[in-house]
Amino acid sequence: MDKPKLLIVDDDEDLRTQMKWALAQEYEVFLAEDRPSALEAVRTKKVPVVTLDLGLPPWPASVEEGFATLAEILTIDPLIKVIIATGRGEKEHALRAVADGAYDFLYKPVEIEELKVLLKRAFYLAGLEREHQELRSRVGEEAFQGILGTSQKMAEVFATVRKVATTDVPVLISGESGTGKELVASAIHRLSRRKNHPFVVINCGAIPENLLEAELFGHEKGAYTGAHVQRKGRVEAAHSGTLFLDEIGELSLALQVKLLRFLQEQVIERIGGREQIKVDARVIAATNRDLKQAMKDGTFREDLYFRLGVITIPLPPLREREGDTVLLANAFLRRYAAENKKKLTGFTSQAVSALQEYAWPGNVRELENRLKRAVIMAEGNKITPVDLEMESPEDKPEGVSLKEAREALEKDLVTRALTRNNDNITKAAEDLGISRPTLYELMEKLGIGRK
Repeated sequence: MDKPKLLIVDDDEDLRTQMKWALAQEYEVFLAEDRPSALEAVRTKKVPVVTLDLGLPPWPASVEEGFATLAEILTIDPLIKVIIATGRGEKEHALRAVADGAYDFLYKPVEIEELKVLLKRAFYLAGLEREHQELRSRVGEEAFQGILGTSQKMAEVFATVRKVATTDVPVLISGESGTGKELVASAIHRLSRRKNHPFVVINCGAIPENLLEAELFGHEKGAYTGAHVQRKGRVEAAHSGTLFLDEIGELSLALQVKLLRFLQEQVIERIGGREQIKVDARVIAATNRDLKQAMKDGTFREDLYFRLGVITIPLPPLREREGDTVLLANAFLRRYAAENKKKLTGFTSQAVSALQEYAWPGNVRELENRLKRAVIMAEGNKITPVDLEMESPEDKPEGVSLKEAREALEKDLVTRALTRNNDNITKAAEDLGISRPTLYELMEKLGIGRK
């Protein structure tokens, strides 16, 4: 295994040699005696850590050449950890160097054991930061149609999307609220031959049943009271493009019949009309309900299910996407910190633990809403569990299982949201970043009754 690379910059040849001899067993050591040789080594050797004496030629009695070298090293690579070596009577220079971006400082004469401890920490931190930068770069390159995720389960979703996008078969996307079903539907559309045509979205659960038929299929002038003009529905609007039917499980049986006919024959009739209208639109549907159970209950037609579900794409909940929670949290942090012009550098270790241990019943939507609030509320330069309205798992009482701790945290958050919103389910669900049905299910699971 290759040794970590270390650059020692000092104008004292004897000192350079002694330090190299003392550190050569643990590090691949490079030496430089002035600014030009130091910068050349930084550019060519790709060193993550540098020790730097501020008194460099041609003016070794001054510190300005050392400060100029520090500035140029960090310009070449801002992630390099520079450890300043300075005299005990020059603490103000050391503090100035740290303010200018140096990692740390130590006093001359250099104590090798003290230096080794400092180097170990510097290399560890440098490695973490470079891994994080590489991950951010990789995610930026590999973000799939705007969907972030590096877990194996999301890789499987992306592979399925690529395959089905080139066809025109109907697709059924299933998953809990907040898992990103509309994002996946949009990705299928953008990768298809229909990408230059409309992507029309309708939420079947958000429109009253008596209005949904007209919204889907349109109406003729005079079809009913208030129908003063002819109006095309969403199905017609999606001609040549893609129709995305969200919450398909909320359709009434009567509308399921009309939708089934469209899927079979590619024709519709507007309300009050007799003309059959040919529509070429691909249909993608999504649901957070168990449609197989709905078929057993008689609330969803079996023939429609098999028409819609030629291809099914199950989306994993966030709690099953290993490694994606912190990845997404960092992405949301960068976005909302920029929007709110706040200088936030990341999360405390306690916040990271809280993010990883929480069950995320509202999935990615809840995570995004929680980060949006945390960025606004944060007072320090890092997000804390308090900013997230989450207790740190480190505070979990001894003898309590992780499942019990999660349920206790969920119960506390739901109870507080209901209290804040005067028991208004809609507002509490919005506050938590979850849907009303999900909140009802959560309240039932946790034994929380309405006041």
